[in-house]
Amino acid sequence: MLERRSLRAPVTLGVVLIVLVVILGAIYTVSSFIGSERSGLFWTLFILGSLLLLSILAGVIVYLTLTIKAVRLNQRQSNFIDSVTHELKSPIASLKLYLQTMSRHSVDESQQRDFHRIMLEDVERLDALINHLLDAARIDRGSEPEDDEVFRLDQMLAECGEAACMRYRLPTETVQVDSTPVTIRSRSVQVEILFRNLIDNAIKYGGSPPEVIASIRPVEGKGKEDQVVVSITDNGAGIPYDKRRKIFGRFVRLGNELERSTPGTGLGLYLVRTVSKSVGASVRIRGRREIDGNAGTVFEVTMKNVVTDTNLKPET
Repeated sequence: MLERRSLRAPVTLGVVLIVLVVILGAIYTVSSFIGSERSGLFWTLFILGSLLLLSILAGVIVYLTLTIKAVRLNQRQSNFIDSVTHELKSPIASLKLYLQTMSRHSVDESQQRDFHRIMLEDVERLDALINHLLDAARIDRGSEPEDDEVFRLDQMLAECGEAACMRYRLPTETVQVDSTPVTIRSRSVQVEILFRNLIDNAIKYGGSPPEVIASIRPVEGKGKEDQVVVSITDNGAGIPYDKRRKIFGRFVRLGNELERSTPGTGLGLYLVRTVSKSVGASVRIRGRREIDGNAGTVFEVTMKNVVTDTNLKPET
């Protein structure tokens, strides 16, 4: 496991270094003015010394910034390992318990069906986690070149919603798609990863029970006729305004890892941001209260390359 480090030591060191450099510069400047004749050589050395001093100061500030970023990344990686370990151990322990019970004791047919159902859910949970990690690894190393395809965006949203409802054992009405038929040209595999993660996130962090609405509307304005905005709306507690940029970082999860009840790895929204850049889309977070006054979060994804040519048919 990666070591958890405190920010106190590098911050204190950085501040002390900055103060020392400033004091040194002040002493140098004052002594130069008092004790030296102001010749051409004096001013040359003074300017060079000042530039050198500013360079040292800038270097210390950069060092401090990089150190803080490195320590924070280290903390997020530790949280990621904690969460993945928990996500792996829980279903494996459950599978082991039910298999031991079935091998050591006689159980009736009804109990066998219940045990099989629970074990299947555990296997699906492991499968979803592994797929998530594989998606992140593929995106990080740069996915293989993929040609653009013409496909129905509204149908893709509906398929992502149905799969998510099945994965979380929820009624299919949990995810509603509100859109007329929309056809776009893009990389279908990456677009599917983008919206699968957004809908999955909306269910996990939605209310109880979760309610998710996926809608598509055209972008108004001259020159934007080929763009649409896809909104994924949930009924959860919402995301604080000052956290809305931070949550797209790798391994970032809000709150304390030990107190968190919702499973996850902190990679879902990182994939959303990375994939959206790859396909030329943009992502925006809004509070649902700004729109209809209800609690929740709205992720708005602006997609380009809407196909309006009726002669082009979606590829199957």
